[in-house]
Amino acid sequence: MKIKQEIKRVFQIEIDALMRAKSLVNADFENAVKLLLDCKGKVVISGIGKSGLIGQKIAATMSSTGTPSVFLHSTEAAHGDLGIVSKQDAAIIISQSGETGEVIGVLPAVKRFGIPLIAITGKKTSTLAKNADCVLDSSVDEEACPMGLAPTASTTLQLVIGDALAVALLKLKGFKKEDFAVLHPGGSLGKKLILKVHDIMHSGQPVPLVGINDTLQEGLLEMTRKRFGCTAVVDAKGVMRGIFTDGDLRRLLEKNENPYLMRMKDIMIKKPKTVDADELAVRALSVMEKNSITVLMVPDKKGKPCGILHLHDLLKSGVV
Repeated sequence: MKIKQEIKRVFQIEIDALMRAKSLVNADFENAVKLLLDCKGKVVISGIGKSGLIGQKIAATMSSTGTPSVFLHSTEAAHGDLGIVSKQDAAIIISQSGETGEVIGVLPAVKRFGIPLIAITGKKTSTLAKNADCVLDSSVDEEACPMGLAPTASTTLQLVIGDALAVALLKLKGFKKEDFAVLHPGGSLGKKLILKVHDIMHSGQPVPLVGINDTLQEGLLEMTRKRFGCTAVVDAKGVMRGIFTDGDLRRLLEKNENPYLMRMKDIMIKKPKTVDADELAVRALSVMEKNSITVLMVPDKKGKPCGILHLHDLLKSGVV
């Protein structure tokens, strides 16, 4: 067996299955989305075996995109787990054959609750399909498994159908990146969309400050004490007029043998890059990357330094 050819064969079978299914999308898909959109409770997704695993993923995707969903294992449903179902819910049951005993066993409970039922099945004449309000066809001409036994193309199609429902609902609900971030506060995307500069900046005593009339020697002492590799330079009113960094020091030493008595106002960078405390932390990262710098001063509304943000802070916070 040529491995690359076999892998390409599997790819092609599953691609063909998806293309065929795409051409068969009908009104039932639209009706299914409308039923889920009108659901006042949660979406209960049930299945067993490989279809059950796909159901778990669909439930997770829907929940993370603004459609509260839970997975109900078809076997456990008969042993008390039906307690998660309420009359406000909607159900999605996944079974390729539509005749799996444990799955069919869930139907009476669904009917008793009187909730909408969406079936994802490969057999439109099955018991599951006959009892559903909407039937989403997951039939395939062949599985990628050469024996036609292991669910492969069919489970891929089930997954894509679930993704299609979730994305359609997402758009209809006007779900935004900010909403996604609220549901993913621990993820990197969530942090990028929620975490602000004031959440991670250093403020108060740690902020390095020197006056415009201070000498370079005094500036270096402040930089050494605060360990940010820079210092803000402020006027008599505390307003930031510039910044001086260790990079500026290296460049200064190349031109002057003894610059230590020079005044900070004469050697500072007069228009430093800054970031507001209320800006997203990811915005600060963008400024750093664009200007090839690793630290940003954070001035308040009066122009006085109220904080300092280092690239290391962004790394620790998970923004990067």
